[in-house]
Amino acid sequence: MTHVLIRDADTILTMDDQRRALSGADLRLRGGQVAEIGPGLAPGDAEIVLARGCIVTPGLVNTHHHLFQTLTRAVPGGQDALLFGWLKTLYPIWGRFGPEEVHASAIVGLAELALSGCTMSSDHMYLHPNGARVDDTIAAAQQVGLRFHPTRGAMSIGESAGGLPPDCLVEGEAAILDDSIRLIDAFHDAREGAMVRVGIAPCSPFTVSRALMRDAALLARDKGVRLHTHLAENDEDIAYSQARFGCRPGQYAEDLGWTGDDVWHAHCVKLDGAEIDLFARSGTGVAHCPCSNCRLGSGIAPVRAMRDAGVRVGLGVDGSASNDSGNLAAEARLAMLLQRVSRGADAMGACEALEIATRGGAEVLGRPDCGQLSVGKRADVAIWDVSGVESAGSWDKAALLLAGPTRVRDLFVEGRQIVRDGQMCTIDLPLAVERQNRLAARLADKPFMPS
Repeated sequence: MTHVLIRDADTILTMDDQRRALSGADLRLRGGQVAEIGPGLAPGDAEIVLARGCIVTPGLVNTHHHLFQTLTRAVPGGQDALLFGWLKTLYPIWGRFGPEEVHASAIVGLAELALSGCTMSSDHMYLHPNGARVDDTIAAAQQVGLRFHPTRGAMSIGESAGGLPPDCLVEGEAAILDDSIRLIDAFHDAREGAMVRVGIAPCSPFTVSRALMRDAALLARDKGVRLHTHLAENDEDIAYSQARFGCRPGQYAEDLGWTGDDVWHAHCVKLDGAEIDLFARSGTGVAHCPCSNCRLGSGIAPVRAMRDAGVRVGLGVDGSASNDSGNLAAEARLAMLLQRVSRGADAMGACEALEIATRGGAEVLGRPDCGQLSVGKRADVAIWDVSGVESAGSWDKAALLLAGPTRVRDLFVEGRQIVRDGQMCTIDLPLAVERQNRLAARLADKPFMPS
């Protein structure tokens, strides 16, 4: 058997340039790519995967995460706090992490994404306590099998210098840039079909200096990698920017070289009309994180206005300490519903929300080889079983985000099967969950009771 043939899908939602929806069609995966698509494909020597009663989509794309936070879900002191108070609660806990905690969190977080249909994820690791490195998350992604876009985050301004994080979690700016170079040289793959691409990602305007933001942008362009940070997340964020820098976040970003088609910003809940126009003109992307924005009370991002203006928008689950979940399919549904709440029931349909979660995210991450099912694109495929209770009674089974499962039946990344019959087939997930719970109990100073 040299390749995979997905046969007789109820519908294949291609997200190709014509946005075709193909009924009763087959999909051939060979050599990491979509080799053929259409009805009645000859099986040859393929491994056959029957998709009757299923909807087939491109794999979902997650454009913003903090995988290390998967170990700090539902921390009591941060459950009802706004962004800055939430961070103050969690910084001391994260300061006790090390390589094991970061690796364990990444394994569980990536597996959770995979089970929700995600085939490619970015990650923003902005603290590196006790020897933890981005390398630990890359190792986890290679074990799980997801396509991975880690970013080397950083914080350089601690409390003693007027910043938000404790001094023990900040790094020297020269060391941050040196490690960014090391990481890019060791792992970044610019080729089509790459499984790992590295970005540079100072954490936020309130945790790093203007000099580091400017130097990071210069380094990223010299190395040909992408830039990422948090921007305009809530009212506190806007007030900080105006008080500290004398301008709104969009102007701050533009002044420091942080706009362009190689940049994407997380959240952008509070962008105004001028900033949306700036992002559209410059090709700057946005990672929309609806659940986290709700959880922290930040607001509803103006996604409809962004899309109408031509801004590239993808979805992010954000860290599991501010979401408590990493289900990207559920995130796509919430993105759709929030635009309806703010703009009316016709503001966003299920198909558009799914497009943002697939092709939209791939465009934000600079991956035209991903996010759609067409010949020559990467073989990243999600198969959704719509014969179950979630879709029972649905008149339009392809409207997955209205009445459909949020857990995949099967998932393929680069043509390799990652999820089979709703279960991870690359890692021992129960063992990983038990390890995670043991580490969480240790951090909380509670006894651990194995399941």
